[in-house]
Formats: sequence, structure tokens, C-alpha cells
Amino acid sequence: MKRESRVFLERSFITVFKAYGKARLPEKAIDLFYRMVDEFQCKRTVKSFNSVLNLIIQAGLYNRAVEFYSSIMSAKDVSITPNVLSFNLIIKSFCKLGLVDRAVEILREMPAKNSAPDVFTYCTLMDGLCKQDRIGEAICLLDEMQTEGCFPSSVTFNVLLNGLCKKGDLARASNLVDNMFLKGCLPNEVTYNTLIHGLCLKGKLDKAVQLLNRMVDSNCVPNDVTYGTIINGLIKAGRAADGIRVLNFMEERGFPANQHIYSSVLNGLFKEEKYEEARRMWKEMLGRGCKPNEVVYGVFMDGLCQEGRSNEAEEILQEMTSNGIKPNAFIYSSLLRNFFRTRSSEKALLMWKDMENKGCAVNEFCYSVMLQGLCQEGKLEEATILWNDMLGRGFMPDTVSYSTLIHGHCNLGDVKKGLELFNEMLYRDSLCQPDVITYNILLDALCKEGSMARAINLLNNMMDRGCDPDLGTCNIFLKALREKFDPPQDGREFLDELVLRLFKRERTLGASKILELMLQKHLQPKPLTWEKAVQHLCKPRKGLKLKVADLNCQGADSFAAGGIS
Repeated sequence: MKRESRVFLERSFITVFKAYGKARLPEKAIDLFYRMVDEFQCKRTVKSFNSVLNLIIQAGLYNRAVEFYSSIMSAKDVSITPNVLSFNLIIKSFCKLGLVDRAVEILREMPAKNSAPDVFTYCTLMDGLCKQDRIGEAICLLDEMQTEGCFPSSVTFNVLLNGLCKKGDLARASNLVDNMFLKGCLPNEVTYNTLIHGLCLKGKLDKAVQLLNRMVDSNCVPNDVTYGTIINGLIKAGRAADGIRVLNFMEERGFPANQHIYSSVLNGLFKEEKYEEARRMWKEMLGRGCKPNEVVYGVFMDGLCQEGRSNEAEEILQEMTSNGIKPNAFIYSSLLRNFFRTRSSEKALLMWKDMENKGCAVNEFCYSVMLQGLCQEGKLEEATILWNDMLGRGFMPDTVSYSTLIHGHCNLGDVKKGLELFNEMLYRDSLCQPDVITYNILLDALCKEGSMARAINLLNNMMDRGCDPDLGTCNIFLKALREKFDPPQDGREFLDELVLRLFKRERTLGASKILELMLQKHLQPKPLTWEKAVQHLCKPRKGLKLKVADLNCQGADSFAAGGIS
């Protein structure tokens, strides 16, 4: 092209730009755009400019689009006047970058450059504002565009409805639909889907079903997204039977349910312990020609394991692999957990080896299931080997994994090893710090072996690290005080001291729970304890709804009458 002495038409360059765009070579297009005049004697207009700007945006290079736009607008040797498409493209870039205020500035500049915003300009800006939770400003733009003589389309209303429904503002969404009808814009599939999704999010499932019927009556065809949204909402609300009715209605209207919908329904039936119906649904799914994927297989096998049908689950696993679908970590974890539940640890260990042989990518959850199962069966040696294997592969154990192994050692009387693991946790990152369960495991072990002083020290460590003792902690010490002391102690003084320390640290909720426990066990708190309780519980605290009366005890009345000794 360069060596020929004739002038090339701009449309030829636009064709080349489009080719560069399809090839994902935006920089090549930009380079050619800059060379059009000097090397090819072709005058650049807003058409070629928009073509290049558009392909940069299609490549997702929004910062580069802003840079290109700014360089052309500020160049003294380039006389290109942007049109409405140019403005729409750059407004889109700013919105994608989250710079909505800058996009609004571009909108305000348009009239001065003899360009009037169109419906796409406003829609793009409204979408950007809604994504920043600035719904009010987006609705103001709706009023502005109509004042300027630009009539909103269904797309415009759908953008605003989506923003309102995500925010849960169904009242304003309903008003907007009324406004939509007044403007002569009929709701389309997107409108109905958006409203149905909003209703399901708010738990208004019956209204969502009513809207589905209205949608059908309006000759607006629901799609699998519409049906799937309602079915999923009903399942989550524990209404699997209603979900199945919608599924059957969907099938009758010629929309076969997909794997996502079936996995949701099966999961709901198993959660409601409707095992027979779940197996029937599985057969119906196969009969309707829907082939299960790994997610559906996983849900079904997990449900069978919950029901105690491990043999059937293993058969389904064989069927799955023979159909060329590789089981994932979730599926194996369900089966492993079931083996341990039925005291079949040998089968679990064999499956673990089989997982490795078949190249299944195990994760932290798989290790956690194995560790918990092995420790519960007292197979600490195997659990330790697995623990070291997990560390060797670079997996970071979490609080649950540590607590499981600590529990395993403590159950076998090796409290020293349990404390070593506990101290190791303290030096790990924040994701595996000991929680109240970890502390209770160690406190229980120390109390059982009669190491009360060490147990008290650990309790102090627990509270210093911001972990409140719970009712389990209290019961551990109460049991030890009864069984390990002569004469036995009822634990009242211990609990009194614990409550006072918690109030002193402003841990009002934890202290209140222990007070309730004392009263349930007829261990009347001392007057000083009640005094501190009243002081803290009557203090104005934002969000604190607990009152002294909530303790529902005779002790509070006795204290008011001065009758506690």
C-alpha cells in the first residue's frame, strides 16, 4: 500500500481496523491510524477514529481507550470533531473504569461540542451509576433525558430496575414499572427476569410465581433463567415440592430443565430428607435426556451418603467414571466422610490412594475430612503421616485441621503434643489461629489429667487473645471442680470471677451468657457481680438489645430487693 502513488479511501482503513480488532491487535490499529495521513495521504475523520476507539474498548483496554481519545482531542495537527458515538464510547470506558463522575463531565461537555446525548448515552451512564449504588442519581438522569426530548427504551428501564432490585427496593421498582407502561414501553424478558430475581432475593416467592404467570399471559416467553431463578428461590426456602411443580410447568411448555436446575432440586430434596423423591427425580432427569455433569453427580452421591446408601453412591461413582466424567474433590470428600461415619476407615484409605492414582486434585477440605475421620477412629499414626504429606504439598492447615489433630493427641493422652501443635498455631497467620473449640479441647484435656493451674493459665491466654470462653468452657471447669477437688466445689466463685473479668474487658455478651448459665444451674451470682451486670447492661450501646430482664431470673429481682447475700 505504501509504495503506490494513489490515495486510499478511509473505508479501506476501517476494514483493516476491523481485521486488527478481530485479531486482538489494537496497537497495530492505533499505529496505522497515526500513519494514515503522512504515509497514505488519507484524511482521517470521526469514522476511522470511532472504529479504532471501539476496537480498543472491545479488547477491554479502557485505560488505553481514554489515553487514545485524549491524545486525539488534544492534538493540534488532528481536526476530528467527536460525534455522539465517540462520546458514548468514551463514557463507556470511564464507567468501566469506575470513573462515573468523569463520565458525567463528558455528558455535560456534549452540548458545547454540538452533540446531543442519545438513549445509549443515558443508558451507559445509568448503568455506571447503578453499579456504584447511586440509584437516585440514575433515576434523575431518567427525568433529565425526557426533559431533553430523549425517550427512554425498555433497555433504559431495565438498567434502573436491575439496580433497584439488587438493592432490594421493590417499591420503587414497582413504581418504575408503572412509569414504563405510561411511556409506552412494554416489559420484555429481561424486565420480567429482573423483577422475578428481585422478588426471590427478598423471599417474596409467591409473588415471583404470580409474576411468572403474568409473564406467560402477556405472551412474553420465560426462558431457563426465569424458571431457574424461581426454582432455586423455592428450593432455598425449603419448598422443594413447589420447586418441582415449577419444573414440571417448565417442561410442559417445552423448556427442558438443565443440569443446574436439577442439581438445585436434588439438593433441596435431600436437605428436606425426601430421599425417595430425590431418587425418583434422578430417574426422571435421566429419562428426560438430561445427562448429569460432575455437579449433579456430586449432589446425588452426597445425598445418598447422607441417607446411608454408601453402596449405591459407589455404584453411581463407577457409572460416572465409565461415562468419562472425572470425580472432583467434593465428590470424593462426601464418600470419604461417609466411610468414616460407618467406621470403614480402611475403605477411606483405599479411596484416598485411588484419588491420587487417578490424578484428582485434593484440597484442604479433603485433608480435613481424612484427618477428622482418622483421629475419631484413634488412627493417629496414619493421621500424622497425612498431616506431614499435607504440609509437604504446600497446603496451609486451617484452624479446623489443627483442632482435629490436637483433639486426636489429647484423646490418646498426649496433651504435650497437643500443646506443641497449639503453640505452632500461635506463630501461623491469622487464618489458623486457635478458636474457642481449640481452647476447649486443651482445657478439657488439662482438667482431666488434674493440671488445673495449667488450665487456668491457658484460660488467661485465651482471654488475653480476645477469645471469649463459652458455655462449653464453663462446663469443663465446673466438672473439674466437682471431680478433682476435695471437697468438691460448685464453681460459683470461679464463674463469678469469669463474669467480672469479661465485663471489665467490655465483653458484655459473653459475660451475659455465663450469667444465664449460673442461674440455670442455681448458682446465684454475688451482689458485686449483679452490680457490674446492671452497670454494663444498662449502658447505652449501639445495637445491644440485651437487657437485665432478658436474663429471666429471680436473682435480678432479689438483687433489687437487697436480698442476695
